[in-house]
Amino acid sequence: MMKQILSLCLLFIFSVGFSQDSEWQTYYEKSGFKETPRYKQTVEYCKKLADASPWIKYISFGVSPQGRELPLLIVDRNGNFTPLKVHRSGNAVLLIEAGIHPGEIDGKDAGLMFIRDIAIHKKYEDLLDHVTILFIPIFNVDGHERFSAYNRINQNGPKEMGWRTTAQNLNLNRDFLKADTPEMKAWLKMFNKWLPDFFVDIHATDGADFQYVMTYGLETFGNMDDGLTAWAELEYLKVMEEDMEKAGYPIFPYVAFRRWHDPKSGLRSMLSTPRLSQGYSAIQNRIGFLIENHMLKDYKTRVSATYEALIITCKFLNKEYEKLIMLNKIADEYSAGSEFRSKKFPIDFRASNDSIMVDFKGFEYEVERSNLSGGNWFKYSDKPVDFKLPYFNNQNPVVEVDLPEAYIIPPEWIDVIERLELHGIKYSQLDEPVVIPVKTYKFKNVSWRQLPYEGRHPVSFDYDEIIEEREFSAGSVVIDMNQRTARVIAHILEPKAPDSYLYWGFFDAIFEQKEYAESYVMESLARKMLAEDPELKKEFEQKKTNNPDFANNFWAILNWFYSKTPYWDQKKNVYPVGKIYDREVIKRLNG
Repeated sequence: MMKQILSLCLLFIFSVGFSQDSEWQTYYEKSGFKETPRYKQTVEYCKKLADASPWIKYISFGVSPQGRELPLLIVDRNGNFTPLKVHRSGNAVLLIEAGIHPGEIDGKDAGLMFIRDIAIHKKYEDLLDHVTILFIPIFNVDGHERFSAYNRINQNGPKEMGWRTTAQNLNLNRDFLKADTPEMKAWLKMFNKWLPDFFVDIHATDGADFQYVMTYGLETFGNMDDGLTAWAELEYLKVMEEDMEKAGYPIFPYVAFRRWHDPKSGLRSMLSTPRLSQGYSAIQNRIGFLIENHMLKDYKTRVSATYEALIITCKFLNKEYEKLIMLNKIADEYSAGSEFRSKKFPIDFRASNDSIMVDFKGFEYEVERSNLSGGNWFKYSDKPVDFKLPYFNNQNPVVEVDLPEAYIIPPEWIDVIERLELHGIKYSQLDEPVVIPVKTYKFKNVSWRQLPYEGRHPVSFDYDEIIEEREFSAGSVVIDMNQRTARVIAHILEPKAPDSYLYWGFFDAIFEQKEYAESYVMESLARKMLAEDPELKKEFEQKKTNNPDFANNFWAILNWFYSKTPYWDQKKNVYPVGKIYDREVIKRLNG
């Protein structure tokens, strides 16, 4: 009888344990690790977590164009769910982002299990000792619901997944600085409200076949504050590499091959521009860790590797939270200081020709000339091989600029001014018109990309620096560089920055000619100008010699003469943004 009672008790305990585990299994786990839930099911699970645990709060940080909430889980063991309370508590804030590309959805399922195991199963509750977690399970919510088994031709699972771009067919991971999408505008407000101390963005990659389940991106090439760069490379990355190796998931930098698909051609590093997540966080003085899981590995393996990386990151931040918070503060203070502006600021980089030899875990492959396409056909085997390859891992500045004490923008450039606040940039406005000397740029050799890129036609150009006295009307915006977002400001307003607002077309109207001279007027006036100005005549003959197309285009010739008259639009091709180098002028403007 006693044995029967004991057996019944054990059965009851087992049944309760199983039912509890079953209750908290994610959709991914219930599917046998082969499927990912739809948006509705994901949000329901997030809300269920929040309802069950006082450590979790569910909020929406915005709404998509198709009307879906942008979900965010805040995880804090002390129930601190506002930026002010969390920062006062001394915790480091870790932002984990999944589903910016919803076809690459590994991070959503890994993150849901990770937070459940912390807050519900109490498996890793110590990870919240000094860390508060912000988790975005799906950023691109509309793209997520363009659900299909055929959205990622190169990828091995899940069974169905979302689409890369938003409902507006824009790539959110090209929009961090220009902020065209409603989703990104909401994200930027959230980011600058919380100012997380560390950022993880989770993707799956395309490219060649190799052994690594996970590759990573970390901005250690010169576009981030020196102190943060050293900490990321020498401390965080060292632990991440060692612990992922122990967990059975050796990692390698996210690299490009010098010839596409061909590892033997050599590897090259990639510095991320601010259109990309970790490139943007770098200029905000925050470390971003990019996870790029290998698309050919099965879904369970990719999710499991991501889960391990989140544990390792959170453990390390718990240990090093005070140092990271201090380094972030130092970076912010340095960016706002005069020493930062006293040096030339590198805004664009290129890979150098210097390389080191590294071991790379690939697969044997052969290259065959295709009789179908005529191109190279890379045939990968399943036989692992360790290659010794040249790695071009240095980035050199190719554009450096002198930073001013302030920039000034006329009030009519509304699209630009509205985005400043989204990026956490502070500014003042003129109460009355002023005339002040500014340095600025005059553009030449202007051309546009023929096909659209992210809904725009980026512009290329050369320029000359000019200094002029210019009148700025009341309402003009003065952006003092003495603030933590100085790097962001420079990347927005310096034209040669790779994601400047000039590059993205915010100022395209300045390149348009709006007044024209009639040909019959210019025919006589041009002759008079040539007769009165021998130097102009030499310039004209030289231009015809150097440019046959110009010489054979009567309209271009007459318009050229028009450009030499006082009637020409003196604002055409001139940057409306001014640079102020005299701090006394700024004091006067701020009254």
